Amino acid sequence: MPTASPSSVAESALAPHGEGAAGDRAVQQNLAASWPADLPAADEKELLTAGCGLLRADATGIGRARWPTVFPDSGGSVAPAFSTVRFRIQAAIARRDGSPDKAVVHLVWAGTDRGGTFTDLRITDWHFTRTIKKGATTWTPQPRT
Repeated sequence: MPTASPSSVAESALAPHGEGAAGDRAVQQNLAASWPADLPAADEKELLTAGCGLLRADATGIGRARWPTVFPDSGGSVAPAFSTVRFRIQAAIARRDGSPDKAVVHLVWAGTDRGGTFTDLRITDWHFTRTIKKGATTWTPQPRT
C-alpha cells in the first residue's frame, strides 16, 4: 500500500472533519492563502461583518429582519434550520467578484441541524454590490437566486 510523501502531507493544510474549533485557524489560513486579498481593508471588514451576519440570520433565523430584501418573509416566525448553540463560522474572506463594484463573502461554517446532525466545513457564499446611498458608499447584499 502506498504511503503519503512528506510533501503531500504538508500540502493538506485543512483540518480534518470533526476537529472542532481547534481546527478553525487552519481552515481560515488555507482559505486566505487560496484566494489572495484584493479589496481595501475597510471594504473587506464591512463585507465580512455583513456576510457573517447574513449567514447567522439565514442558518438560525435570528436577525433576518435586518435584511428585508434578502429575507422578504422575515416578518413571521421562522423555524431555524440550525441551532444557535452549535453554530460557528470557521473561516471567512471577502473578495472582488468580477468587478470593483461586486464582491463575494465566502464562509466556511459548522452547525447542528434540526435533526441533531452536526456537520463542519459547510460552505456559503453571499454576493454584494457597491451602492451609493445618501452620498455614502456601502455594500448591499444580493438576494439568492
